[in-house]
Amino acid sequence: MKALIHLIVTLLLSWPGLLWAEDAPHGSYRGIATIYYTLIWGILVYGLWDAFGKKAFYVGAPVVAVMIYFLLPAT
Repeated sequence: MKALIHLIVTLLLSWPGLLWAEDAPHGSYRGIATIYYTLIWGILVYGLWDAFGKKAFYVGAPVVAVMIYFLLPAT
């Protein structure tokens, strides 16, 4: 339950930064892709914590975040 609360708080605190349109006149998909990948990251990290515990969560969450960052389309 604590992990779910932490996940919700993290998403709420990062949401304003995710909603800014980057290069809106150029028609980039980076903004919406960032929102989708953030939600995917949250689900994957919760599954990581649920399956392997807190230590794997602390190690795996940053690794998954970096991998998802590199999946974002270039502007």
